[in-house]
Amino acid sequence: MSAIDGIGRRTFVAALASAAGLAFGAGDAGVSTKQGQLQRLTVKSTKSFEEVVAAFEGAVGHPNMAELTNQMNGAKTFADLASAVGSAAAKSGLIQFARFDLGAVVRKENGLQTPKIIRYLVGNPLIMKEMVKHVPDAGSYAPVTVLIDERPDGVHLSYDKMAAFLAAYGNEDALKVARELDLKVETLLRQAAA
Repeated sequence: MSAIDGIGRRTFVAALASAAGLAFGAGDAGVSTKQGQLQRLTVKSTKSFEEVVAAFEGAVGHPNMAELTNQMNGAKTFADLASAVGSAAAKSGLIQFARFDLGAVVRKENGLQTPKIIRYLVGNPLIMKEMVKHVPDAGSYAPVTVLIDERPDGVHLSYDKMAAFLAAYGNEDALKVARELDLKVETLLRQAAA
């Protein structure tokens, strides 16, 4: 039995934290927990994975992120910033910030027949701003994640609703923006699936 097993992992971690000048536990000053509910929206499609992905990607903006970041950072006024974001966003009003081909990783172990799965980070800095100015923690959830994956019953497009994340904060101004974002993303998923 190792020394860690003998005193218990939690006690060991607490001892290390204490030695480092850190404190953990229920009574810690400055530490709080928010609890909320998850609301996952899933739209199923009978189209092929490739068709759904093409429709989804065709509906979001694909700016050069380094250029967009430079434009946003270099904006002299909010109008300049809004113009840069507006020109980067597609008709959907959303920008693709990142794309992670999770299926490619899984296929390395399970072979080429493994179902396909891609995770997208999409959003709009102006929408994020409207939520964050009322609830700073909204920045933890934006940009949002859209998951497109292949299953035996079809292609699933899934999204965890922003309004559900922000409900625990009780701020109606932020919730209004979150609901509008949820509707925007739901519309995008339904159109990509149709």
